[in-house]
Parts: sequence; C-alpha cells; structure tokens
Amino acid sequence: MSFNFFVRSNITFGRGAAEKLPEILAGYGLKKVMIVYDGGVKAAGIAEKIVAQVEKAGISYIIFDGVIPNPTNEVVEGAAVLAKEAGVEGFVAVGGGSSIDLAKAVNVLMTNPGRIGEYGGMNMVKNPCLPLVAIPTTAGTSSEITNVSALIDTEKVIKYVVIDNNIVASDVIADPEFTKTMPVSVTAATGMDAITHAVESYISNMATPLTEYNALAGLKILYNNLPKVVENGSDMEAREQMMLGCIITGFSFSNANLGFVHAIAHTLSAHFGLAHGMANACVLPYVMAYNAEACPEKMVELAKAIDLPVSGNPEKDKYLLADALKALCKKLGIRTLKEQNVPEEAFDRLADDVLKEPVLGFNPRQGVTKEDVIEILKKAYSE
Repeated sequence: MSFNFFVRSNITFGRGAAEKLPEILAGYGLKKVMIVYDGGVKAAGIAEKIVAQVEKAGISYIIFDGVIPNPTNEVVEGAAVLAKEAGVEGFVAVGGGSSIDLAKAVNVLMTNPGRIGEYGGMNMVKNPCLPLVAIPTTAGTSSEITNVSALIDTEKVIKYVVIDNNIVASDVIADPEFTKTMPVSVTAATGMDAITHAVESYISNMATPLTEYNALAGLKILYNNLPKVVENGSDMEAREQMMLGCIITGFSFSNANLGFVHAIAHTLSAHFGLAHGMANACVLPYVMAYNAEACPEKMVELAKAIDLPVSGNPEKDKYLLADALKALCKKLGIRTLKEQNVPEEAFDRLADDVLKEPVLGFNPRQGVTKEDVIEILKKAYSE
C-alpha cells in the first residue's frame, strides 16, 4: 500500500510565539506585506499587537480589515486589487478561518491570472504563491495549516473550496494567548468544527494510516479539552491543548478530506450565512449515526479514542460516538437549526444543493439521497 501525506508549513507553537513574527518575516526579505484581519480581532486588541511586531521587523505594511464571515468572491477580489496596487510581497493573516481563507485566496490572485472563482476545486492553482504567515485566533478551522480556502459565490449561492498545495501558509504562529478573547459561543462552535474535522477525516474513504493516526490523536485532545475552555476561557493549558489538537487534526483532514457533514454545512452557510462551526456542529451527531452503517468498526475506534464505554456489541457500539457528540453539543449550547432561524420550508431546496457538493465523494456511506438529507435536517432542526 502506498499513499501521500502532505505537510508544508513551518509551525511556531506556544504562548508568546507571536514574538517570533519579526524574525520570520526577516527571513523572507520582504519589503511590504498586507496584514489581514477582521473587526473582532481589532476589537480584541490582537491586531495592534501584530502590527507592532511587523513594525519591529522594519517592514512596510498595508491593512485589510474588511474580512467578513464566510468571505465572498467580491471581498477577495477587492482585497487583491488593493494588494496589487500597493505592491505587497507577502501576507500576515490574523484571525479565524475567514481571515486566513481570505488571505489564501487573495494570495492566489497575486501570482495567478483571472478571477478567484476559476480556482474552485482541486489542484487548479498553477503558480506558487507569495509568503503567508497565518496566525490563528481560534482553535477550530485548522485553516492555518491546510491546503483549503472556503469561499462564497454569491451569484451561484454556493460555498465552494479552493484546494491546492500551493496555497498553504508558509509559516504558522500558533499562540494560544490569542484565543482567550473568543466569546464562549465562538469557542464552542469552532471547537466542534475541529472535532468534525477529526471524525470526518477518520472515516473518509481517502483515509490512510497517517491521517487516521492524526485524526484519533486530535479527537482525543479536542474532546477532553473543549468543555474545559467553554467552562473557563482563562484555562490556558486547555487553550493550548485545543490549539494543538486543531493543528494535529488539520494534518489529517487536509490529506483525507471531509464528507457529508461539510456538504450540509457549506449549503447552510451559503443560503443562510450560518457560522461554519455552528453549521457543522448541529448536524454532526445525526450524520455520524447515518454513516455508522457503512463503517461500524471505525465508529467503534473513534468511541474508544475518547474512552466511551464500549460493550463489545458492534450493533450497539457503532452509535456510541453519535450519542456522545449529541450530548456534547447540548452541553456546549450548540443551537438547533430552528434556533438559528433556518426555516423548515427551505429543506427541500437545501437538500438539492447538498447533493451537488463534491465532498460527498469522500463520505464512507455513498448513495446519499435527498430524503436522507431532509431527514437529517429535520433532526437538526428540533432535537
């Protein structure tokens, strides 16, 4: 058996890691960078700390602080125009998945022609990108180390992904101090996003021994520490563990891909603007129960990884993970689709779009039907 396992980014990890930014930037010999962040990062006082570190490096910079949740083609292309006009030679992206995904997408357009929508899919980016330093402020998306940028096409009303090894950040600064300011709801939702990455990549039909190893290791860390950081956001040891689990899980899903949960979440975000982590979390238990029929042994291994009480009866044990995830969602305050104002009358249209999602090709249970999607949406709406 042969397989590929791609890891590219240099990672500087731990409390105080952000102080290494001047040294990292100096190593590239850059004269000007674009610093990318959103209003939340600015309000939390994180942006000014990163700007100060860039100034320490003696490098000129421009700021793009117009990042929105679920970044659109229009925002990406507007930021690319500013970057080109300013002559930037690299990027520093600070924030959650939206900031880092936007920076990756803008970076594509710095060295590749056309519009960003032309690069949707796998391996469409032909030319290498500029240096990008990714500094996450959440422990959830793993965007800092993956080869994925998730974007919204407002004309087609779809969420799509650019997947290419050329867009991976050159360097990652993972400083858990920057996650302290996250609201409780964001901590919970992004943490569940990371857990979704772990379980979906483990059962993916593209999984390999290396992706499976990282998925199980990441899941154990995330499952044990997420309740701690939701209960006490100042628990820095748990914060650090969440960031570690997120990175480890990113190694898995950037190689093995994802599945049915993300197919639904992408569609919910495109149509109703749901935050990605919350969209994943509210359907995750029900998709795992659905997938258990196709990969019961793997479901049992996932249950064992988080020390669930396995009985030895495979027919019973294959649902342990789904039940535990449902309980965890309730404990963390994950909102139902009803609570997120997704109307039941939209389920039919949503299901049609879910079936068009490419990530379904990596799901262990093939042959997903419209009725299957609607049934899961109904459960996520009310249970």
